[in-house]
Amino acid sequence: MSAPPPSAARTSRTERTKRTVRITVVVLFAAWLVDYADRLVITLALPAIGKEFDLSRGQQGLVVSAFFLAYALCQIPGGLLADRFGAQRVTCWALLSWSVFTALTGFAWSFAVLLVLRFAFGAAEGIFPPASMKVLVERTTPEERMGANGLIMSSNALAAVLTPLAVAPLIAAFGWRSAFFSTAALGVFVLVAVRMWLPAPLARTRAETPTIRHGLRQMLRKGVLWRFATMMFGYSTIMWGLSTWIPSYLNDVRGISLTSAGALAAIPALAAALATVVGGRLADRLGGHHRKVILPAMAVAALALPLMAYSASLTGFVAFVTVAACATSLAYMPIFAVPLRGLDPAHVGVGSAVIVLGGQVAGMTAPPVMGVLADTFSFEVAFAFLVLGAVIVAVMSLATPQDAESFRTALGTFDHEPDRSPLSTEQPS
Repeated sequence: MSAPPPSAARTSRTERTKRTVRITVVVLFAAWLVDYADRLVITLALPAIGKEFDLSRGQQGLVVSAFFLAYALCQIPGGLLADRFGAQRVTCWALLSWSVFTALTGFAWSFAVLLVLRFAFGAAEGIFPPASMKVLVERTTPEERMGANGLIMSSNALAAVLTPLAVAPLIAAFGWRSAFFSTAALGVFVLVAVRMWLPAPLARTRAETPTIRHGLRQMLRKGVLWRFATMMFGYSTIMWGLSTWIPSYLNDVRGISLTSAGALAAIPALAAALATVVGGRLADRLGGHHRKVILPAMAVAALALPLMAYSASLTGFVAFVTVAACATSLAYMPIFAVPLRGLDPAHVGVGSAVIVLGGQVAGMTAPPVMGVLADTFSFEVAFAFLVLGAVIVAVMSLATPQDAESFRTALGTFDHEPDRSPLSTEQPS
């Protein structure tokens, strides 16, 4: 039997690649949806938890920060684990662990126990983002990577739409503990899907195969990664500040029931989901060049946030928070565009972990800072504080490389002494 013509073989490979990308997007979308839903449940449960344990808003913010402290600390270890043991395996470890700690949160009997469980939950979820990024890079081509990642990460905003709609009535009917038991069960289903359906990585061309491996300490010394991490810090300051305190603000200040507050919070979340997808498409089309998206987006967000904070009407508040969330979410995928194009697959775990770390530091600091501002001054002052995040993102977009080649140039000045750290990715020559 004669071999198929080269054109037919190329068509077959292209179809296999497209199928791999489609399945990867669906599986990772489901994993991120549950990941984000699990961490959003606490923001809806905070009013009831605060009443049961007699917590101030500052203490309620610490409950959120406990998660982000562990989440931040585990980003780089998660990247190292993914690079060393395989991205799919680490993704499964994360799913199993965080589902267990989500369920255990429902059994918390004191403020101290709640902090411990949220810290453990954050550690379990913390190893997931770099592993997920590596799963994606291994199963996509550079040209389609940000579009695929935009679809995957739109799950975060969609989770922000669905979680309030599903969880708020559940809390109202059965209490806040039931919400954690229910979302934990979803994690088990997604774990099975990742194990059974995630395709094998794509074969890499010579151009995509790394020729030099860099050690952990060498990677961490590169300022360019930390500038992208700072940009992610500004983005996450806005998004986590809004998602943490909008339900409490609507309930405490506007006198709206938790169920109605959840429905209203779904409006900006839906706008953010759509903007995340659009931002990913723009990032692919522009080949990086993130400032072309980020600067106008942050200008809109910086204007909308104070208008939202001091809006006299509920309609105005919801309208301006929707504009702010939409503009901010446009910047999400462009922040990752250049690093994910410029990092070779062997270093995506650690490199992406550094960038994500910036966002988790914001999640650790913004909620309690805003809680203290709300207690000391008002929610208006707390929400106006978020303009600082837009300024940070805009400034860092000007201070970072705009394309993959410039990023590799900035990253590529390494000494070649092996890194002796235990989980180093340095390979002997």
